[in-house]
Amino acid sequence: MSTQPNTQPNTQSGTTSFTRRLCLLAAASLLSLRPAAAQAIPAPTSLQEHLQQVVDARATAGLGHTALYAIQLNTLKTVAVDADLPVQTASVIKLAILYHAMVQVREGKARWDEPITLHPHQAVAGSGILTFLDTPVTLTLKDVLTLMVIVSDNTATNLAIDRFGIDPVNARLQALGLANTHLYKKIMLPATGPMPADQPKFGLGKTTPREMAYLMETIGLCHLHQQGTAVTPGTARFLPTDAADLAVCSVALSMLKNQFYRETIPRYIEAVDTSENGTAIASKTGSLDAVRADVAIVMGKSGPMVLSLFTYANRDHGWTVDNEAEVTIAKLAQLIVNTWSPTGLDGRNLIPGLGLPESAPTPPTP
Repeated sequence: MSTQPNTQPNTQSGTTSFTRRLCLLAAASLLSLRPAAAQAIPAPTSLQEHLQQVVDARATAGLGHTALYAIQLNTLKTVAVDADLPVQTASVIKLAILYHAMVQVREGKARWDEPITLHPHQAVAGSGILTFLDTPVTLTLKDVLTLMVIVSDNTATNLAIDRFGIDPVNARLQALGLANTHLYKKIMLPATGPMPADQPKFGLGKTTPREMAYLMETIGLCHLHQQGTAVTPGTARFLPTDAADLAVCSVALSMLKNQFYRETIPRYIEAVDTSENGTAIASKTGSLDAVRADVAIVMGKSGPMVLSLFTYANRDHGWTVDNEAEVTIAKLAQLIVNTWSPTGLDGRNLIPGLGLPESAPTPPTP
């Protein structure tokens, strides 16, 4: 009986090991080629979904309600939440007075340097500085409108209303197709004459986020010569802008760029000293105890954006910089601007026309 070992290779065992190794290698290769979706990585939500989540969470917590509309003018990207809901304007309605004044100056029916006198007992309470000045005091129309915009001076606003009238301002808004934007009365004074049935609900003025965004856009694009009457926002037509138009719009845009109250839209997106370096944001704010609003042109490196953000029925009635509604507006603005212009802001094109080709204001997307 032979005791020599079997020196023949175990071909069956070798084949099995080799096959197993091939299978393991193939399985590893397949795993490395699996698409990301198969690895259970959640897909990112859209900007619209992010905004809706913030708005819904705020309402669910009982903090208040939010309505907004934003558009990037060069790409026509839009986001909206209750964009056509009529809301209280607070001081944002002063944009309507400013635009009407711009048209009147361009048409030669008003002058920036015309004198306007504040007489004793005309001053009213609230925001502004005119109420603290000795009277009588004479200012220019440009001074009055600058105070109305930059520090939201209520007395200056009433002087502007005395100069131009409420009905002509509203007629201008109607001609632009802004059917839900209306100035009701002077500030801190009772309404006079017959008032629309909804005036007690809205107080000083009403608008919608979409309509106020369109008005700010019209100011930024320097469209002062309307042809005919528009039916809806975005359908107005204008003559081409000329040098005289640009001169008027430059004055008004400078007022908006030097807005004093910067705790809302600019809060988290403006990281420079605007007093030295200029700004990429032109805005008008509005505030009541239960209302905070801000409407702004934001010049991103990727193009100009118009943000129109309104909060109402707010639980926080405080007047500190950390008011919950103001912080909410700031966070919403940050989310929009960082998504549409991730490389930041650039104010060089925050000039009349916004650095865009000559065109009519863009129709807001329904």
